Order: sequence, then structure tokens, then C-alpha cells
Amino acid sequence: MKKLLFSAFDMNVGGIETSLLILLNTLVDKNYDITLVLEKKQGAFLKDLDNKIHIIEYKPSENKIVLVRKIINLQKRILFWLKHHNKYDFSASYATYSLVGSYTARIASKNCALWGHADYLMLYKNDASKVEEFFNVLNVSKFKKIIFVSKAGAESFCNIFPEQEEKVIFCNNLIDYRKIESLAQEKVEETKKKYTFVNVGRHDEKQKKLTRILEATKQLKEEDFDFEVLFVGEGSDTEKYKEMVKEYNIQDFVKFLGVKKNPYPYMKLADSIILTSDYEGYPVVFLEAFVLNKPIITTDIADALEDIQNKFGIVTSKKIEEIYQAMKKFIQKGYEIKEKFEPEQYNKNIIEKIENIINDD
Repeated sequence: MKKLLFSAFDMNVGGIETSLLILLNTLVDKNYDITLVLEKKQGAFLKDLDNKIHIIEYKPSENKIVLVRKIINLQKRILFWLKHHNKYDFSASYATYSLVGSYTARIASKNCALWGHADYLMLYKNDASKVEEFFNVLNVSKFKKIIFVSKAGAESFCNIFPEQEEKVIFCNNLIDYRKIESLAQEKVEETKKKYTFVNVGRHDEKQKKLTRILEATKQLKEEDFDFEVLFVGEGSDTEKYKEMVKEYNIQDFVKFLGVKKNPYPYMKLADSIILTSDYEGYPVVFLEAFVLNKPIITTDIADALEDIQNKFGIVTSKKIEEIYQAMKKFIQKGYEIKEKFEPEQYNKNIIEKIENIINDD
């Protein structure tokens, strides 16, 4: 039985954590021995992990005295090295930004990988020097493989790190389609509006730019369309959004539902899913919408032009006017999905690629 180690920050509800949960449970079913290292052993998804997965908490010291903090963290690194050095057949730092994750993955196996969940050039506003700094701090050159969940992310990385190109692999996320289909059957309050948009995600204006939806909603309200937008999630900018709703007097058109561990009944209720982000890796919500056969309006992020446009929905620019026009078109005419998503074949292709990565030692 091959031994694998994955590292992440925690198992709170989020896109990275969702995809990691599915990946680990899938690999356990294929008889791999899995250890998960978390900086914080917390999060709603912890209890959903297969009980055969070993969980280690590696929490860096936050002592306010710099010297004490450094000594404690040095001791932690030495102890981890002594116990886990090259003891695994494969290891991966799954939460890209985690310094602990980078260290533990590189120590645990020579066959180590760094997972990338974003187009980092987009994330850093086309500042290549900041992308270089981000990955150099993570010691990217010391990983055997660098895995990106979107082609766009892989391509922009290779443009900045051409010397690492041979290590780079594009591998999309798995999707637990049976669970999604089952959970979507949960009963929730039906909408009384003619058309319903649903946005699922963290309320972080820097990335998600949900003000774009609210601006477009204000315009649509002024044209007397019968619709609503449901926001599933919350975050640092939730109150800001609620204040905007009051300011624009669109309370009858917008509902904030908060965090839902099971967002799928609301996605099933939707006429369409909407994303207006500035950047993403590969949104898990794309795959969830595919499974539930829901059309998508999205800004031009990740691989949206290739995967969504003229197949599963409309890809717009990041201009409010284009988002407004797309929402208006969906309300007036709906959208007929042009392709049938085959989740079983999709997962089969992904897991074959992942097992090839694991076994390439």
C-alpha cells in the first residue's frame, strides 16, 4: 500500500478544501494510506474525511517574542524531519500559500508536488515580480511536480518560470457528483420570482467583486424585471454588500442566505449560476453547475472561455454593462445548455492522471 501525505491550512468550507476532501476520499477508496497535515485541525469538512485518513496538526508558533518563536519553530521542523523524512511515496502541498505545507511536503517525499489553484499573474494584477516572489518563498524549484487546476494558471506560471515548465502538469479537480445530486434534493423555500440567479462563494470584494452583481441588479430593477439574486456564503465584505443593497433599494431583489454547508438545493433552485470574480483557479462551482445542469454567467476567469462559452453559458468581460446585459438576456430568453456533462467519464480521466502523478517516482 502506497503512503501519501497531503498538507493544507485547515478544512473549513471553501473551494480548495472541497476539492481536497473529494480527492482524499477518492484515493482512500483506491487503497492508498493517506496522512493529512493541517496548520489548524479545524473546519466543517473534518468530519467528512474518511476515518482511515491520519490527521496531523502542525501549528507554527505565534509567540510574540521573536527569538522564542524561531526556536520553537526550528524544533518543530527538526522533529517533523526526524519522523517523516522521505517516509512517503508521494507528498503534496495542496494549499499553495501555506509555508508549512510547502515544508512538510518537500520533507515527506522526493516525489513531491505543489498544487496551484489560481492564475497567479491575474491574482497579482499582472505583476510578474510578485508572482516570482510568492513561488520562490515556497521553494518552488525544489518540487518535483507543479500541478495547476486550470490551463490558464499553468500557462501564466510557465511564462514566468520557463525553467520549471517540464515539471508543470494541468489536472482539473475531481467532482463528487453523486453526493451533489443527492444533497440537491433537500427541500428549501421556493422562490416567488420569475427568474433566480445564485452566487455561491466567499464575500471578498478584492477577488469576487460581488458589487458588480449588485450594480447590475440595480439597473435591472429600474427596468421592472421580475427576478432575484441569492447569495450563498459570507465573508469580510458581507456587511458592505448589505449596505449597498439598502442604498440601492434592491432589498426585494437580493437575499443573503449566509454560509450553507449544503448549497446544492439553492443551486438546483436557480435558473442560472453567476460569478463575477476578477480571478479564480478553476471554480468548483463550475463543476457543480455542470452536474446540476445549470447555465452559468461568468466573467472571463480561469478556463471559462474554453469550458463555458457557447457550451454551458456566457462569459463576459469584467465590465458591469456586460454583466447586466448577460443577466438581462438570461431573464428574457433563458439559456439552453449546448453540451451534456458526463461526470463519470470526467472523474475517470482525472483520477487516471492523478494516479500517474503519484506513481511517477
